Amino acid sequence: MSVIEGRWKTTILCLLVSHGTLRFSEIRKKIPPISPRILTKQLRELESDGIVDRVVSGERSSRVEYSMTERGRSLGPVLECLAKWGIANMFKEVL
Repeated sequence: MSVIEGRWKTTILCLLVSHGTLRFSEIRKKIPPISPRILTKQLRELESDGIVDRVVSGERSSRVEYSMTERGRSLGPVLECLAKWGIANMFKEVL
């Protein structure tokens, strides 16, 4: 659980699972409330855990792309189950 804990990690992972490879700016546009600093921090943690792969291309203007590793893709079914549970329980009152 520590690998996916964090306010934005599951959102980032769901985006990468559904969209494939994304640039930093594309991820940021899809999650408007996230700051660049927090996005960078979350991506670095996911990268260090072997969930996300970071590829830098281009010499002058660094183009950084993020994608899921094989290990990260194995989280796909888990994220799908969490999303289904969230939708099913979204409006239920807590007793």
